[in-house]
Amino acid sequence: MKILELTPFSAGACGVWARAKQESELLARKGHEVKVFSSNFVKGTNEIAPPQEISNNVEINRFPARKLGGESFMHWNFYTEAIKFNPDVIICHSYRHPHTTTALKVKNKINCKVFLVTHAPFVEKNTTRSFLSDLSVSIYDTFIGPRTMKKFDKIITITKWEIPYLKKIGVSSDKIVYIPNGVPKEFFTQKKSKEENKVLFLGRISPIKNLEVLIKSIPLIKDKKIKFELVGPAEEDYLDKLKSLANSLGVSKRIIFSNPVYDLVEKIKKIDSAKVFVLPSKREAMPQALIEAMAREKIVISSNNPGSKEIVQNEKNGFIFEKNDPEDLAKKISLALSSKKSMMKEDARKSVEKFNWNRVIRKIEKLINT
Repeated sequence: MKILELTPFSAGACGVWARAKQESELLARKGHEVKVFSSNFVKGTNEIAPPQEISNNVEINRFPARKLGGESFMHWNFYTEAIKFNPDVIICHSYRHPHTTTALKVKNKINCKVFLVTHAPFVEKNTTRSFLSDLSVSIYDTFIGPRTMKKFDKIITITKWEIPYLKKIGVSSDKIVYIPNGVPKEFFTQKKSKEENKVLFLGRISPIKNLEVLIKSIPLIKDKKIKFELVGPAEEDYLDKLKSLANSLGVSKRIIFSNPVYDLVEKIKKIDSAKVFVLPSKREAMPQALIEAMAREKIVISSNNPGSKEIVQNEKNGFIFEKNDPEDLAKKISLALSSKKSMMKEDARKSVEKFNWNRVIRKIEKLINT
């Protein structure tokens, strides 16, 4: 079967791309001919990615793009190349993006199946959007989204919490399929590395991750010897802000800012090196790093955002703290460090075994074959 994956980015640190990449490579491994089309922008930078690349038998084609607003809302013209490829199935990633509309035009031309993976953008009172962005989203969901959604063969949600939002804009239940992001099997099989007296955050160092709350919690934590490591690609202005905050609170010597880790084996070792994993985000769709930490039997602590609350049961397989509340976060970190909590670690691992990519890819293949 010929499969075309459409994603805004195919380079840089991007959760949507992480899903599309793993999905594409596993489908190719199962014998399908898979191509990825994307913009030529590198997520999180001002760089331009090479126009073509081969990754584990998947051909990646990148097209010159023009940004229409925000970081990932853009136009890139791939229609002609998509017609030439003549796929049996198109899997579009990210709701409300122009490339999904182009995919439907391709469908009309060659009569292929088109699936939309929403990636959970349905968050009310989203403080990360401007007034104009909120207005644009409202207009799209009221007048464009309901008509467009009906044209896709299936709508794939990566979380369960977004399903009510889809139904609210008129998507019927029989069109919705829940298939979450997956976790590579190595997170369940790799031998454990040595644990240090450390709290870890792993992800983008950006305002959406709300890392000020974590830094503000440090003076309030009982264990004054515990170290904190923040790992990931950083927005320079925000990184400077965090360092200034750490200096003003007198905790800068306890914080390590580390470069991103992309190698899978090294990433797992980095997670293993911490006693506790913290995710203080303002919002999350499906928090990949959180699931990966749970697969490694880490005690996890997350803000009470919709994505995390779907995964973490407070005081059972991890902890949930009140968003923007450093005192509550400090309390939860101190509690997590106070005992071994072996049962919580075991429950964490068991609760995320369903996200093993070996299981997830079977669901995807079953869907595209129907």
